[in-house]
Amino acid sequence: MIELRNVSKMYPNGTKGLNQMNISFAQGEFVAIVGLSGAGKSTLLRSINRLHDITEGDILIDGQSITKAKGKQLRLIRRNIGMIFQSFNLVKRSSVLRNVLAGRVGYHSTLRTILGRFPEKDMNLAFEALDRVNIVEKAYSRADELSGGQQQRVAIARVLAQEAKIILADEPVASLDPLTTKQVMDDLKKINTELGITTIVNLHYVDLARQYATRIVGLRAGQIVFDGPVSEATDERFAEIYGRQVGKDELLGEQRV
Repeated sequence: MIELRNVSKMYPNGTKGLNQMNISFAQGEFVAIVGLSGAGKSTLLRSINRLHDITEGDILIDGQSITKAKGKQLRLIRRNIGMIFQSFNLVKRSSVLRNVLAGRVGYHSTLRTILGRFPEKDMNLAFEALDRVNIVEKAYSRADELSGGQQQRVAIARVLAQEAKIILADEPVASLDPLTTKQVMDDLKKINTELGITTIVNLHYVDLARQYATRIVGLRAGQIVFDGPVSEATDERFAEIYGRQVGKDELLGEQRV
């Protein structure tokens, strides 16, 4: 469903975010991306949906090159890719419902979305999405009245309303407490399992990657140093990802990846 071919990303300061990366992700996978800060995790996700333009190579989404796409074709490809950010990326003064309906803007004209004239189908999709993440009762609350965990669930509902085929989540639980982290990760896993939506998540903690993912990809200096099922993601493998021996307590606690 997603294929990166010899992908490199060079930043203006000379830093290489991605280095000749070749990898593919199949439909319905739940993949955790791990690695130290600066390893290229965010660059990878933002290159897949072309928030970052790559320097070299090609990225295919369902057989279509998002790298070469322009205009309407690019919009149609991006419509199938939902993005969830660490900072939630909500319009804080707008209602929860309006934020979820933002997932529908790719289906309508600019004028209709500015006026907020969404058809009944869109309203139904928005309420169904909110119900799936157990927050429908907050539909008419302002986004800034919600807790961090609730705001992240609104962000998940937005990509559901978007009817995305792919969810890219860039450290979605980094700023959440342990209980809320579990609720958000449970939502993502349930959506992946029940709807078959390909889900790729950058995660801070190794234990979360092991608990929720079916596949783990380890990055180091923009290169893949591990790619395999959870059963093969041993402590020794993680030490290879970080380039040094890392104790178990550090992996599960203070070490953020």
